[in-house]
Amino acid sequence: MSKYNFDEIIDRHGSGCTKLDNLRELFGSDNLLPLWIADMDFRVCPEITEALQCRMAHPIYGYSVPSASYWQSIISWLRRRHDFEVSRQELTYVPGVVKGIAYAVNFFTQRGDKVVIQPPVYHPFRIVTQGNGRIIVPNPLILADDGHYHMDLEGLEKIFATEHPRLMILCNPHNPVGIQWDRETLAAVGALAARYGVVVVSDEIHGDLMLGGRRHFPFAACSDDCAKVGITFGAPSKTFNIPGLVSSWCIVKNPELRKPFFEWLEVNEFNAPTFVSTIGTEAAYTNGEPWLAECTRYIEENIDFVEKYLAEHIPSVGMIRPEASFLIWMDFRSLGLSHSELVDLVVNHAHLALNDGEMFGPQGHGFMRVNVATPRSLLLSALERLSAALTEVARS
Repeated sequence: MSKYNFDEIIDRHGSGCTKLDNLRELFGSDNLLPLWIADMDFRVCPEITEALQCRMAHPIYGYSVPSASYWQSIISWLRRRHDFEVSRQELTYVPGVVKGIAYAVNFFTQRGDKVVIQPPVYHPFRIVTQGNGRIIVPNPLILADDGHYHMDLEGLEKIFATEHPRLMILCNPHNPVGIQWDRETLAAVGALAARYGVVVVSDEIHGDLMLGGRRHFPFAACSDDCAKVGITFGAPSKTFNIPGLVSSWCIVKNPELRKPFFEWLEVNEFNAPTFVSTIGTEAAYTNGEPWLAECTRYIEENIDFVEKYLAEHIPSVGMIRPEASFLIWMDFRSLGLSHSELVDLVVNHAHLALNDGEMFGPQGHGFMRVNVATPRSLLLSALERLSAALTEVARS
């Protein structure tokens, strides 16, 4: 018996919702079903709402200090969920994972330094790096004939040896293709980074949303080398659908990296949280596991639903089944469309707002990223729109 109703359709108009309010600017139309930006359309875990409402009922919103129980909630969560031991001194707050990555890029590199990313990958990695005057060095993932992606470790070592990057941004689990890297692969990355003096920034924001009984391997927990070179960022935002609270955390095991970086964050007040973020985080990590268990099951069922629908009704469109999170990397390559033709099909014929695969790098040509953390009735509507659009285009 489900305690939470993930089939509920909630009208998000009038709430400053990015998913809706940015449609015309980004896609040219307001009349689209939005399955793009990575937040959920589900009602937030009620324990989070109750904790926030309780605090907001107090008549003063003054300066606040994070409670010891806030920090302990993060430490206990990481130990309980991922067998990742973290001390209080190794942990700090950051106002969002992308901002944290930007802080690391600015602190650990100089203008003109090289930074490695592994496309197709979350596009802010590129935007933050290039926007701050650093040089991107891509080490593309390998898409095998069996439809699975692999990390090119040989290519990575060659880049480390010849390009001499100062930093690598790792996506673990990998967005948009949904891979949870195994411990051996992550340990290999750590060994190479330690050998060549590269700092590894690991974005682990999707690490709590593991699918099919898999487990998440935090980069810094995979080996001594990983702990030596790793700067880890994570958050409850994707896990519990609270990105608007802007609560994330950073873990640095190596004191030689941690002490100067954390001091820089401190003097610039980059690591000073609001009480809204700390209260929301603590409530999520302390009381949110039953909600998360049901939410994860619903997401898994949605993924099954999409896979079955494509196989039965749109066999020309495939998908890479994710190992983590609620994002499907949908494969349109067999249609033989150009980039502009695929965008036209999705936006102007199917009336859908999806993430264009090429925003994640040229390796995303022919793909779209689809957010399935939405009520199943809306997901069915989206798939029916896509099926009808393909039929319409085929007849024209």
